[in-house]
Order: sequence, then structure tokens, then C-alpha cells
Amino acid sequence: MMTTNNSLIDKIRSQIRHNMRDYALLFALLVIMGIFQFTTNGILLRPINVSRLIAQNSYILILAIGMVLCILTGGNIDLSVGSLVAFVSASSALFSVTMGLPPIVSIFLGLLMGLLAGMWQGFWIAYVKIPSFIVTLAGMLIFRGINNLILNGLTIPLPQLYISIASDSIPDFFRNFGIQIPNFLGYTEQHKFLHLATIFIGLLASLALVIGLYMDRKNKQKYNFSLESMGAFVARAGGIFVAINLFSLWLAAANGLPYILIILVVLILIYTFITQRTVAGRHIYALGGNEKAAELSGVKTKRVMFWVYANMGLLSAVAGIVFAGRLNSASPVAGEMFELDAIAACFIGGASAKGGIGTVIGAIIGGLIMGILNNGMSIMGIPVFIQSIVKGMVLLLAVAFDIYSKSKTSTKLA
Repeated sequence: MMTTNNSLIDKIRSQIRHNMRDYALLFALLVIMGIFQFTTNGILLRPINVSRLIAQNSYILILAIGMVLCILTGGNIDLSVGSLVAFVSASSALFSVTMGLPPIVSIFLGLLMGLLAGMWQGFWIAYVKIPSFIVTLAGMLIFRGINNLILNGLTIPLPQLYISIASDSIPDFFRNFGIQIPNFLGYTEQHKFLHLATIFIGLLASLALVIGLYMDRKNKQKYNFSLESMGAFVARAGGIFVAINLFSLWLAAANGLPYILIILVVLILIYTFITQRTVAGRHIYALGGNEKAAELSGVKTKRVMFWVYANMGLLSAVAGIVFAGRLNSASPVAGEMFELDAIAACFIGGASAKGGIGTVIGAIIGGLIMGILNNGMSIMGIPVFIQSIVKGMVLLLAVAFDIYSKSKTSTKLA
């Protein structure tokens, strides 16, 4: 009996060590949330503020998904994403307002412009072999200049569709039931009934995810993969189920499920699948791990690099459309400093500055940490320059922790 207990404890310890970075990130996120929940007298996690947090940080999280792929290829970064956001929002104004095209066509053309811009930069980086820092620095200047040429220094209002994508929520199909928001969540006279469609979708999503996790476990069992104990699996799946439904309850007590959250979740699922379950994803990691070895193994490194930056351009376009809708307009100063927030989110989320290490989920957690820091300090009335110092220190400590944990691992292996 004692031997069995010791074996279980050893397995748990081994799993924690193996996933140390992920657990540390989640722990850090929870601690930061707890601190600001206390210091803001409960304002941080009020349903309406949680909904605002999603809207305020959605475009940075979208950029972080693309940026982490760039970093995976060998520590490369894209300095042009903020300018691309501005360029795409200005292009949207050109297509929909100046040229009078339907908003859906303008959005499609805006996405195409972002993709073409990413392909332009990918060509210089992958095939001409100009360092990504130089190419994207040039892109930052070029696309910002084009943005100002299109707008001529003016701020141009955009059609309602852009605003709906960035700010509106799905309709409540069950609004006739009229269930009042519980007192502990708080409500106003203008908004005092739960958004039941959000709760229903959250329940379906959590059930689908738990079933997917179980099917994945069964599939791995067929091939005799090393698996966590059934008790640990049930605890993990149960925790995920509860977390999703609590989150949907919080959204239901605010404005419901935002369209932008649906877009964000779809992007996270797609890019997590690509990076973890496809040949293309393995090639990205291989390129970042050792470019020469990857090339000798048959990886078309130039093509991989090209499409990673083309993809970054596309996701910058998505972020540009969302941000334009958030502002309700195309602005000459849109996207300023976005590249730094996206890069910081990736490194805080565990991406290695040398490439080959990092995950989409980690980048999202890093972006949430930055977003909660911004929101919490703003609620507390902390000056902007102090906020910059705090965010800089968090970034520095995150990278220092990454280097320290890798050095400890290397020492043990030696």
C-alpha cells in the first residue's frame, strides 16, 4: 500500500515538474486576479468588468497568437503589427466609406490586404534572408505612412457591422424566461436578467470539451501512451467543466456572449490544433529548435518562414478590424505600441527568446496577465508611467524565470 502511494506521489511530482511553466503561469494569473480583486474592492471580477476586459484585450490576444508563431521560428518578432492594424482599419474606411462598398466586402478586402502585407514581409525574410527585425521595422514605417496617406490625418467613422463584431453580443434566444441575475453578481435596473443563451452555450461547450478530453484519453490508451491516473483526469476535466460554466454565468450576468469572444476562441482552437497536432506545426517548432537540422530533415524552412509571416499579416488584419470596431472608426494613431504588448504577452506566456519553445495557450495567458495588470491598476487610479514600470518588471521577471528554469533543467540533465 505504501509503495502504491509513493508511486502515485512520484507521478504527480513528475507531472508538476514537466508542466512547471504552465502551472506557474496559471498560478501567477490567479494570484494577480486575487490581488486586484482585493485592492479594487471586488470591481475587477464584476461581470460587466470581465466583459470589458475581453473587449479591451481581444485584439492584443489575436496578435499574440500570430506573434508566438513568429517567435517559435527562432526568436523572430514582428514589429509591424501595430502599423498593420492601423493600415487595415484605414483600408476598411477607404473601401466602406470612401468607395461605398458593402461592409462585409470591405472586411474581406481588409483581411486580404493584411495577408498580402504579411506575404510581402515574409518574402524578404524567408527568401531574401533580410533579418525579420529589419524587415518588420521597415514595415512598421511603411504601413504607418500608408495609413496616414489614406486617412489624411482624419478620423473616419465606420459602418455598424464593424462595431457589432467588436462590441455586441449574441441575441438571447431564451429571453422570455426572464431569470433574474443573482444578488451576489449584482445587477442594474437596465440589466437585471441573465442572458440564458450564454449559459446554454457554455454548458454545451463544456460538455463537448470534456467528451473530447475523454475520447483523446481513450485514443491514447490504445497506443499505450503514458497517462495520468483516472482520478487526476476526472479532477482536471471537472475543473475545466466548472470553470467554463462559471465564466459563462459571469458573461450572462453582463451583456451575454460577445461575438469577439467567439472569434477569439475559434482562433485559439484552430492555432492550438495547428501547432500541436499537424505537420505544419511540428515544422515551425523544428525550424525554431535548429534550422539547419530541420532543413536536413526535409523541412522546407523558407516556405515555413514565409507562411508564418503571411499568417501574422492576416491575424493583424483581424485585429485591425476588431480594433476599428472598438474605436467605432479608423484613426491615424490606431495600433500604436500594440507590437510591444503582443511580444510581451508571448514572452510572459513562456515563449523562448531563442525560439522552438512556446504555446498559443501560454501566449493567451500572458496576454491576460498584461490585460488584468492594465485594468486593475487603472481601476486603482495608478498613474500610467507607474503602470509601464510594473509591466516592464513583470516581463523582465518572466524571462528571468524562463532562463532560470531552463538552466536548472540543463544542470539536471548534465
